[in-house]
Amino acid sequence: MSSYSRLNKVFNSAEQILIDDSSKIVLMSDCHRGDGNWGDNFLGNQNLFFAALDFYYRKDFTYIELGDGDELWENRKIDRIISIHSDAFWLMSKFYKAGRFYMLYGNHDHVKKYKDFANDNLKSYYDESIKRRVPLFPNLTIHEGLVLKYKDTDNLLFLTHGHQADFLNYNLWRLSRFLVRYLWRPLELTGVKDPTSAAENHTRKEKVEKKLVYWTKKQNQMLIAGHTHRPVFPQVNEPLYFNDGCCVHPRCITAIEIENGSIVLVKWAVRTRNDRSLYVDRVILEGPVKLQDYFGIKPKNIL
Repeated sequence: MSSYSRLNKVFNSAEQILIDDSSKIVLMSDCHRGDGNWGDNFLGNQNLFFAALDFYYRKDFTYIELGDGDELWENRKIDRIISIHSDAFWLMSKFYKAGRFYMLYGNHDHVKKYKDFANDNLKSYYDESIKRRVPLFPNLTIHEGLVLKYKDTDNLLFLTHGHQADFLNYNLWRLSRFLVRYLWRPLELTGVKDPTSAAENHTRKEKVEKKLVYWTKKQNQMLIAGHTHRPVFPQVNEPLYFNDGCCVHPRCITAIEIENGSIVLVKWAVRTRNDRSLYVDRVILEGPVKLQDYFGIKPKNIL
C-alpha cells in the first residue's frame, strides 16, 4: 500500500470532532518522553512543556497530542516514563477528566495502536505522594487519526502523526524499533545521530514532507501532522500541509493553536528579563490566519 493510500485509509476511518469559531485547541507532538536518562530528549524541555500545558489548561483549550508522545522504541515499558514525568501526566489527566484530551500514536509509540495497551498501561499510575494507584486515563481511546469538522460545513482538518508517509517507520516499524533500541540508542549517548529518523536525516525528512504535501494537493485537504520535527505553516495560496514541530528542540517547544476560528504557530522558550531572572514565554511564529481563508483553495502543481 502506498503512503497516499495509507493516509487515505486513516482519513476515511478517523473519528470526527465538531468544532466552530468558539473552539480552542492546541496541537503538540513528538515529546518523546523518556525514562530520565541521558537519552531522554524530553528531559531538558519538561518545564517548558508543563508551563505551556498549564497555560492551555487554564485557558480551556483541548489538548490533542499528535503522536510520539512517549519514547517506546528506546524504552520497553511506559511505567518508568510516567513515574519520571508524573507532573506532565498528572496535568494531561486533568485535561482528560475535563473531556479535553485526545491522544494519537506515532511510530515511536506505535504499540499504543493495540487496544489492550491503554487499559494495561494508562488506566492508572502509582502516585508516590499518597502511596497508591490513582486514575490516569481510564477507558482512553488512542487514535491513528482524527478529523476536525467545522460545524454546519463540509470543511475538514485531518490530524495524524505523518509516519504513514515514511515506509521505514510505518511498514517496518518493528525493525526500526529494534535498531533504535539496541544499536542507535547506545550510540546516541556518544552523539551519533539515528539515520532511521526523519527528524535527524534531512534527505528522508524532505521525502516524507513531499509525500504529505502531495496528499494535501491531491485531496485538496488540510493536514496537520508531526513526525519530521520541522514546523510548517503555509501561506493561504500554498499546499495545505501544516506541521506542529516538536517538543525536543534544544531551546524551545512548538505548538499549533486553533482559537477564534484562526490558526497560529507558536513556540515556548525560556527568556531573560533585564534583572536577569528567567521566565517562560509564548512567541507567535506564524499567523493568526483565519481557517476559512484556507478552505476552498484550489490545489496547484499536483504532479
